[in-house]
Amino acid sequence: MLEYSTLAAVDLGSNSFRLQVGRVVGKQIYPLDSLREMVRLAAGLGADGRLDEDSQTRALDCLKRFGERLRDFPPHAVRAVATNTLRVAGNAPAFLKKAEDAIGFPIEVIAGYEEARLIYLGVAHSLPLSTSDRLVIDIGGGSTEFIIGKRLRPIKLESLYMGCVSHSLRFFPDGRITKSAMKRAELAARSEIQAIAAGFSSAHWQDAFGSSGTAHALGEIIELNGLDADDSDGDITAEGLSRIRDLLLRAGDIRKLQIAGLRADRVPVFPGGFAIMSAAFSELGIRRMSQAMGALRQGVLYDLLGRFHNQDMREMTVRQFMQRYRVDAAQARRVESLALLLGGQLLAEFGDEREERLQSLSWVARLHEVGISVAHSGYHKHSAYILGNADMPGFSRMEQERLSLLALAHRGSIGKAKNGAAETWDPILIFALRLATLFYRNRSDIEIPWLDVHAEDTRLELAIEQAWLQRNPLTDTALSDEIEEWAAVNFDFRVRQVSPEK
Repeated sequence: MLEYSTLAAVDLGSNSFRLQVGRVVGKQIYPLDSLREMVRLAAGLGADGRLDEDSQTRALDCLKRFGERLRDFPPHAVRAVATNTLRVAGNAPAFLKKAEDAIGFPIEVIAGYEEARLIYLGVAHSLPLSTSDRLVIDIGGGSTEFIIGKRLRPIKLESLYMGCVSHSLRFFPDGRITKSAMKRAELAARSEIQAIAAGFSSAHWQDAFGSSGTAHALGEIIELNGLDADDSDGDITAEGLSRIRDLLLRAGDIRKLQIAGLRADRVPVFPGGFAIMSAAFSELGIRRMSQAMGALRQGVLYDLLGRFHNQDMREMTVRQFMQRYRVDAAQARRVESLALLLGGQLLAEFGDEREERLQSLSWVARLHEVGISVAHSGYHKHSAYILGNADMPGFSRMEQERLSLLALAHRGSIGKAKNGAAETWDPILIFALRLATLFYRNRSDIEIPWLDVHAEDTRLELAIEQAWLQRNPLTDTALSDEIEEWAAVNFDFRVRQVSPEK
């Protein structure tokens, strides 16, 4: 994979959208430019779970401006990720198409665990080296991530469905900050955090860090207003949080909040963010929390950089899954080799898109049998479920959906895959994978004949040595069955038998 001297990360958060551009020097990234806009996407989620037109317009206008800044970037030097609101919005797929047109690059919706992993990666790169176990809390607009890690490696990851935007809208919808509303907000957050408290309490870490807007605002307010008896030095303390609660209740309304260190654009979502942080301090036994400058966007940059240095987290995940699900490595290697040979022929004219699709084919060829660990009967369905629903560090939701569909389609009826999500239906990759598993059905290192494959629109063709087919009647019959399977989804698959002279 090519390397780039400049990389860019885009974070489509539930509260704000951020763009970070960094200069690559060796294995380090130095900030060059950053943009941030308070979009409050989560505020546009209606009772029906769909984004309203106003929030979509704000988001698209912002992405068009980001797109201008990124206009000259190569496709592989930019990674855009979307978080909680676009994980849950019912009309997210339709919106994402418009969003990708606006910014000019693909947008990946990442799962909560993947968001937590990337946050920790960004935070860890911003902190001095230490052998201590560290707790990191990131309060976003729609979710809050909790991570315990050491050095650059996360050990425990959790993502809870509550954030500063959603919590503020739920408990302070009219902007009034009453004692009863604050109590309900903190108790609700404590109830959510109790579910993970056993694994994230102070017994499991030595240092606590807060990343992103809410944590930074709390630390600055405590320092600028002298809310801690000791010099807080920008840290968040239990005493400081208690005094911030007093300030909020004394104001009684967000429209009356005038606190040094609290920016105007943070005010509408501040009460909800405060309640979540206060609950975390109470439930996890936190007494003091330092600031971390790194966050999701920095983690995305370092994860992207790792892909150029043979440290792609997705490759590590594939190897881990092969071990966890006891995949037959020899069979996976056989299928991968032939699938990539066929895929390379089929995608010869596809340019930049070719590498990405072949990479997906390589991954699924190695993982298509993970479902055998559940049951051999219908194992492809189990494989599809695992690849679509397991936590797979490094993979976006779209990538997992593609792997899931390919695994489902590699044997049996093709129709069940074609009826899936249009975005992940890829007949060329399915064709290559099905042929590879068909030829290696006997699970041994057979001599593969000369093969030549072509695809054009809905026509597929395989050229194969006639003499080899005559010596292998089982494969000949399987190819005849394959013709019928493709015909059922309106594809014309033809097998052309050729003489040794070809």
